[in-house]
Amino acid sequence: MKLNYHIVDAFADRVFAGNPAAVIKLDRFLPTELMQSIAAENNLSETAFVVADGNDWNLRWFTPAIEVELCGHATLATAFVLDSLGIPAPWRFHTLSGLLTVTRDHNRFVLDFPAWPSKPAPTPPGLAEALGAVPLEVHEARDWICVFDNAATVAALRPDQARILALPGGRVIATAAGGEGVDITSRYFAIKAGIAEDPVTGAAHTQLIPFWAARLNRTDLVCRQASPRGGTLWCTLAGNRVRMGGTGVLYARGEILLPG
Repeated sequence: MKLNYHIVDAFADRVFAGNPAAVIKLDRFLPTELMQSIAAENNLSETAFVVADGNDWNLRWFTPAIEVELCGHATLATAFVLDSLGIPAPWRFHTLSGLLTVTRDHNRFVLDFPAWPSKPAPTPPGLAEALGAVPLEVHEARDWICVFDNAATVAALRPDQARILALPGGRVIATAAGGEGVDITSRYFAIKAGIAEDPVTGAAHTQLIPFWAARLNRTDLVCRQASPRGGTLWCTLAGNRVRMGGTGVLYARGEILLPG
């Protein structure tokens, strides 16, 4: 049994940057356990499986450890692959997070995702020790949002992954206003999902954009995720939706060989 796959560096303008995702286009979904095993074997932050549904698509995402309910970079990567196969925009994906749409704006793929509001929260025990620095503020959305004084502090964090895992939820966004040529800087730690540090995270920006739009009194924000690979997102808050634009680069294509 052979499966065609593509690996796309999402939110990147060159290979070895952004966030790599494998994309596998299927006639129908494989058993969940098999898709999870393929994702574990790929050992990328996400592997996306996509199946046609009329003019729409059904889309599922797996980290090496779990199936996730929302993934931005692998959605961008999937749209990139469909585009390369001659399937034109817009692309409408039915997912665990509802209907997600991707369009084209010149060379950028623009994701339309639900916004995730946050609220101030007491600092959970062990959070400062997990990050190795004390945040100025802590807010709770889907994940913990930890606000720091500047982008350099965020970039310099050296988290203790065992302590991150022990936190309620086990997923942390570190962020600050500013950064070189951008409005906000962030990093994302999600060891609970099998990802020590995610290189560029669309799901994190569904939480960050409502937060920073209110703080900065702006709905259009250029964002940099300051992981070692790094990536840039051009984001807009549109009511209860977040639009995230980015580019992608094809890194590899090939076949997966399965028994049977």
